[in-house]
Amino acid sequence: MTTNPKRGFASDNNAGIHPLLLEAIGKANSGHEIAYGDDPYTAAAIKTIKKLFGDKTSEVFFVLTGTGANVLSLSSVARSYNAVICADTAHIHTDECGAPEKFTGCKLISISTPDGKLTPDAIRPHLQGFGFEHHVQIRVISISQPTEMGTVYTAQEIKALSDLAKEYNLYLHMDGARLANAAVHLNMGFREITADAGVDLLSFGGTKNGMLFGESVLFFQPGISDDFKYLRKQSMQLASKMRFISAQFESYLSNKVWYINAQHANKMAQLLLKKVSVLPKVKITQKVEANAVFAIIPHEVIEPLQKKFFFYVWDENRDEVRWMTSFDTTPEDIDGFAEHLALLLS
Repeated sequence: MTTNPKRGFASDNNAGIHPLLLEAIGKANSGHEIAYGDDPYTAAAIKTIKKLFGDKTSEVFFVLTGTGANVLSLSSVARSYNAVICADTAHIHTDECGAPEKFTGCKLISISTPDGKLTPDAIRPHLQGFGFEHHVQIRVISISQPTEMGTVYTAQEIKALSDLAKEYNLYLHMDGARLANAAVHLNMGFREITADAGVDLLSFGGTKNGMLFGESVLFFQPGISDDFKYLRKQSMQLASKMRFISAQFESYLSNKVWYINAQHANKMAQLLLKKVSVLPKVKITQKVEANAVFAIIPHEVIEPLQKKFFFYVWDENRDEVRWMTSFDTTPEDIDGFAEHLALLLS
């Protein structure tokens, strides 16, 4: 079997496992523990999560995948006659193969945004038809932090959305697959940009930031998670050997792996921005606030550049590409990428 030693810029999912997290899995691989989460590793991880996210954290559940976390979060508070408002670039809308609509039965109402960020003004025109049986009933506002465009909501922006949700008796869900990157950018803790900002339920991930597998769902409002354990099992997201997810989260959070990894990935994105923004015919299309760089480049250089450093085309119609950095991206990776791009553009 051959391996590809070259690190590309397609996704932070492509990176390996951080050594401390791999070590945590190894330490958990000793003896027998009760399956399905009734083990000391899971208890310790939940305790650590509640400490970081604050007293409003009513329940914590571990699941297998990010899509599973999002779908189950929405399923816990919405019924088939409900609707979920999201940005048109949201992961639940563009990258989950219709799973949220299939498994919740809900309608997704997507709103066009220039930067992936929802605002109260953009949402308000859609908040109508409440109590009218012929209209789908809006129940959830779902945001991604950071957004799929690499932009980051401030705590104040999240609070404004939470206030709007409460005004209309809605829930605010956050897809936090890359929450660590947002926290580092804002120089804030997890609590300040989730529970304290009025988020009701959170999909909190670590796979994109050095974990092997496993995500979590956090509830910040008592009562809304009462049926979650049944939904998780029915949705095939209950891991029997849950200790191997929990052990990772415990190490990820207790050893500040989340911070170290996200800080490095964000720093590498800034370096990449610096290197490519000065090149001719490269147009940066979004603010670089996390670990993603979006740019429009000439169509003819995309394929040869991908052959050496793989990445994804974000918008084929205008040759917009996405370059993602990871916890293991090096300055040398970026230098090589920028030099090859410059050569192709010359």
